[in-house]
Amino acid sequence: MAEPMKIRATLAGDVADIKVLMNHVMETGTRKDAKTGQLVPAHHINSIVATLGGKTVLQAEIGGAVSKNPFLGFKVKGAKAGDKVTVSWVDNKGDKNSAEATVG
Repeated sequence: MAEPMKIRATLAGDVADIKVLMNHVMETGTRKDAKTGQLVPAHHINSIVATLGGKTVLQAEIGGAVSKNPFLGFKVKGAKAGDKVTVSWVDNKGDKNSAEATVG
């Protein structure tokens, strides 16, 4: 089960500044376990989707080159106070996670 994400959305004028911390191991599949010497299986986020008020504002495809616990920051123009921001991801093992915040 995925650990919860931290998400924050602040408003400056009509631009929402959205910051997300995704807790994930982000294993590349090329690292060896120090004790067993066996390769640690790949386990990383594949896709990220962000919506603002139900409208998709960001879609990203990422891979194992991204560090553990990825941080994502982006800005969206046209936001209003009280809008709901939802960020969700899916990893290569099919695990999913989602978090929601209110623009304020």
